[in-house]
Amino acid sequence: MTDQTTENAWQRFWARGGWWRSILLAAVYLLVYLGISQLIGLFVRPFIDLDDLYGDPASVLLASILPIGLMGLLLLLFARSLGWLPPLFRRRTARAPRWMWIAVVITVVPPVMKLAGTDWSRFTPTLVLAILFFGLCVGFAEELLTRGLTVELLEHHGYSERAVYVLSSVVFGLIHLQNLLGGGNPLLVFATVGYAMGFGAMMFLALRVSRWLIVPMLLHALTDPTTLMAAGGLNDAHAVVTGGSHALVTFASLFNFVYIAFGIVAVFLLPGRKRAL
Repeated sequence: MTDQTTENAWQRFWARGGWWRSILLAAVYLLVYLGISQLIGLFVRPFIDLDDLYGDPASVLLASILPIGLMGLLLLLFARSLGWLPPLFRRRTARAPRWMWIAVVITVVPPVMKLAGTDWSRFTPTLVLAILFFGLCVGFAEELLTRGLTVELLEHHGYSERAVYVLSSVVFGLIHLQNLLGGGNPLLVFATVGYAMGFGAMMFLALRVSRWLIVPMLLHALTDPTTLMAAGGLNDAHAVVTGGSHALVTFASLFNFVYIAFGIVAVFLLPGRKRAL
């Protein structure tokens, strides 16, 4: 990271880290993301299908990829301004316990099952590529924010590995509260926040055991688009699967509870003392 003797005031502020700076960064991220989305929407609305934003490549590109892609770029510039690149992407740490690989395995299985259970007749090759690229952008931006910058901020403050694990997962869950602003069902939104915390815990373990930020980015990038396509291209957790294998998709969704359960177990397996990632 940056040499403390050459840090400017901006870098010194963020280098102190802490939970509230992590929350501050996440809040600013959400505000900027929502602002960019609204601004882009003013210009692209005539070119997208408001009734089915994932129904054609142009709608996916303009309504979904463009806003989150810009956020990923802004986060990258933010990390660069702090002098945290490239070390942010490569963790220098001792080998992690083997049990952490379980997190990687159980996050790979559901997307594979969803791919097998998807009704591919509803998608053109171009639309599939657009949705996959959207997932890549989401994985890059959200993991850079939470498993990259948030983890770094928490570590800088000297929290234990267990605390960093819990707090970074909570931050990841909280950023999904943005769905309330879109008129989402509060119960469904809070359920999503809970699931997101469990999934975020798996991503932390994937980062810890692999030591590469690109690993949780790719796991995340695989999860979101396969979920979207398994639901028939509808961004709705209650969408009915009308083709493919409903049983496979339903079984894959049960892993949401596995993430939460394993995430709770991991709290007691991680050390409570300070430990670099």
